[in-house]
Amino acid sequence: MRISPLILTFATLASTNGFTINPLSTVSGVSSTSLNTILPKTTGQSALDPSVIAKYDALPFPEESILAEYVWVDAEGNTRSKTRTLPAAKAESISTLPKWNFDGSSTGQAPGDDSEVILKPQRIFTDPFRPRSDGPKNILVMCDTWTPSGEPLESNSRAVAAKAFEGKEDEEPWFGLEQEFTLFNLDERTPLGWPLGGMPSRPQGPYYCSVGPENSFGRHITDAMYKACLYAGINISGTNGEVMPGQQEYQVGPCVGIDAGDQLMMSRYILQRVCEDFQVYCTLHPKPIVDGDWNGAGMHTNFSTKSMRDDGGIDVIKKAIYKLGAKHEDHIANYGTGNELRLTGLHETASINQFCYGVANRGASIRIGRDTEEEGKGYFEDRRPASNADPYVVTGKIMHTVMEDVDVPEIAPMDKEEA
Repeated sequence: MRISPLILTFATLASTNGFTINPLSTVSGVSSTSLNTILPKTTGQSALDPSVIAKYDALPFPEESILAEYVWVDAEGNTRSKTRTLPAAKAESISTLPKWNFDGSSTGQAPGDDSEVILKPQRIFTDPFRPRSDGPKNILVMCDTWTPSGEPLESNSRAVAAKAFEGKEDEEPWFGLEQEFTLFNLDERTPLGWPLGGMPSRPQGPYYCSVGPENSFGRHITDAMYKACLYAGINISGTNGEVMPGQQEYQVGPCVGIDAGDQLMMSRYILQRVCEDFQVYCTLHPKPIVDGDWNGAGMHTNFSTKSMRDDGGIDVIKKAIYKLGAKHEDHIANYGTGNELRLTGLHETASINQFCYGVANRGASIRIGRDTEEEGKGYFEDRRPASNADPYVVTGKIMHTVMEDVDVPEIAPMDKEEA
């Protein structure tokens, strides 16, 4: 089994190296035999004893203070975070939350001799990892990144996307984002449900939306993430097991405008935090297994505007698709890394080199749903974005392209017989 080299860039968990206690030694009068019944041979990779955690969870929070976890996106598109204590009154709205800063030289976002990066709060969520019932809730704060002089960082894709939506509130752009991901053991080489160093004995087919221990792997992780997102206030609308064993999906939306990026990015942060608790490795790589007949992972993006949802909206949808087709290469260049491994024309994808659309066609670049065709209004699905695509970039780029006042040639649909 060959693993795509790009998967290594998504490693975020600790090394699997540990230590073994000398069997003849003792620590504070406790024999190593007793210690080995408490700690595994490799430490730091199993959940702590719940009774130990409960002791600290039971401690009350100060009545007038809350914990605010400031979350941002680093230079590689991964989420980072740190915590601060704030007066509860400060957490009542974005406008009352203070800015903060961090060492950008440690995240690839600033040089060492001028390393301060400013965190500007943009969206508040309830913190599912520090729940409290004794007063004001602790919060997660989605931030974007700025220089001290007030300029957005080059990696601040949110600021760019915000400009694409600015002044277009009447369009009421709705997004629904389908986030696929793959769960691995901590060796970062073996997906959940796969034999060590090998492949499943059965091909794709029985794993999608499956039940049973021989088919479904990671349901408890996805369910935990689902509930945590709901508690946080994310508009997560569903989950399902995906086609490749160990692969899962959840959907966020409908969300309006820039909020789609905020919610999807925070959901990724929550997903990684849940994987910390379960001690599994999660990758957003679009093709983590490159050998064999296995599906990749995408971030299918459903989109509509008010005019698309109104009567006669199918004509508006088709004109938007023609515009997207005219800028196919530009969108592909911004739809995630490693996507060429996924968009091959196989496994429910269109070729990365050819733009096409069709009704109910999952082998097309863009799919129009059967209900949308029958009703003459609705939405379309851009199936090209990779699972590791930046949701700010994708949503902002779609909005910018379809709102352009340009004439482009029509594109004939791909009939299902041609798919």
